[in-house]
Amino acid sequence: MQAPLSGVRILDLSAVVSGPMATGILADQGADVIKVETQGGDLTRRVGPIQGDMTSLFATINRGKRSIVLDLKQAPAREVLRDLVAQADVLVENFRPGAMDRLGFAYEQVKVWNQRIVYLSISGFGQSGPYSAYRVYDPVIQAVSGFADAHPDPETQEPRLLQTLMCDKITALTAAQAITAALHSRQTSGEGCRIELSMLDAALSFLWPEALYNHSILDKPPAPVPEFGARQKLWRCEDGWFAMIAPQDEEFAGICRVFGKPELMQDPRFANMMLRRDHIDDWRAVLEPIAAEQQVRPFVERLAAEGVPVGHVNFKADLANDPQIRHNNSLIETDYPGLGRVRAPRAAARFDQQPANPARLAPHLGEHTRDILAELGRSGEAVAELLASGAVR
Repeated sequence: MQAPLSGVRILDLSAVVSGPMATGILADQGADVIKVETQGGDLTRRVGPIQGDMTSLFATINRGKRSIVLDLKQAPAREVLRDLVAQADVLVENFRPGAMDRLGFAYEQVKVWNQRIVYLSISGFGQSGPYSAYRVYDPVIQAVSGFADAHPDPETQEPRLLQTLMCDKITALTAAQAITAALHSRQTSGEGCRIELSMLDAALSFLWPEALYNHSILDKPPAPVPEFGARQKLWRCEDGWFAMIAPQDEEFAGICRVFGKPELMQDPRFANMMLRRDHIDDWRAVLEPIAAEQQVRPFVERLAAEGVPVGHVNFKADLANDPQIRHNNSLIETDYPGLGRVRAPRAAARFDQQPANPARLAPHLGEHTRDILAELGRSGEAVAELLASGAVR
C-alpha cells in the first residue's frame, strides 16, 4: 500500500514540540516534510541526551523530515521561503502572533502565491486577547488550562505539573487531525484554508469531558459528584504494582472471586457502581492486605482471566521488555551515525500493516539545504552565493 499522504508536501516552520510532532506524525504517514530551521536550530536539538546536533527527543518527533536552514531576516532567504511556499500543500508555524506578518508571510499574502495551501498557525493562547503576546511553553498551558488543578498532589491537593509535555502533545495530535481534514476539504473545494489552533483550546478540549463534568451543566446543576479518578489508586503487590478498575457489576464480582472475598458482592455498600465509588475506601481496606501478599504478574493474569480490567505497572526502564509491547512491535531501533541506536515508538496508526521504516532518520541541521535549493532551480553558483551570505546554511 502506498503511504496515505504520499505526494503531500509540508513546509514546517514550527519549533519545539507542538508543531514538529504534528508534522512528524504526517511524515510517518508519507508526507514530504521540509523543516525550516534557524541558524541555531530547533530548541529540541539541545533538550535531553545529546550527541552533536541530535537528541533523542529531536530524533523521535522529526524523523523522515528534511532540514533547510534559512535566516529569514535576510531578503534572499525570504525569497527561498517564498519559492517553497509556492510548492507546498501545507504550511505549519508556531511563531508568536504577528511574527509571520512582519516577515511578509501572513496567510493573506501566502494565499496570493498559493491558493491551495493549508496554513496552520499554532499559538499558546490565541492570535489575539489578553494573553496572546505571552511567551508560552507547556507548563504555562498546564497551569492556565486547568491541567495542574486536575492532577493535584494527592497529599496536599495543591495543583501540580505533570512530568510530560502533555499540552504540547495534545496540540500536536489536534493539529495533525485538523490538517488532514483541511486536505480532504480541499479535494472538493480546490482551495486551501487557514487553521488557527491555540494550545489552550486544545488542552481545554482534551481535559473538559470528564475532568470538568462538575462544571458543565449550568441551568439546573445537579449535586457535584467526586472528581473523576480522584480516589483511584494503584494497588501494591509484594514485587510491583498494578491498576484495576471495575465500574460494572460483573467486573467487581471477578475481583471478589480472585481475592477470595465473594461476600463483598452481597454487601449493600457495594451493590452498584455509584455505591462502590462512594465506599471505595471500605472495600479497598479489605482487599489491599491481600494484594500486598501477591506476585504482581500472576495475580494480574488471574484477574484478567476473570474479566477484570487490569494491568501491571511498567517502569520506564522496562517498557521495551513488556510482552505486549514486543508483540505489537511498538518500539523500533534506528541506527544514527555518530549517535548509535535510538529507540522510539513506531507510528501508532498502521495502514494495512505497512511496516515501520527504521531507515527514516531525523535530519541534521541544514542537512538537505543544498538538495532543496537545487529542487527549487537554484544553480550551483546561486547556492554558493546564498551560503556565503549566511542567508542559508
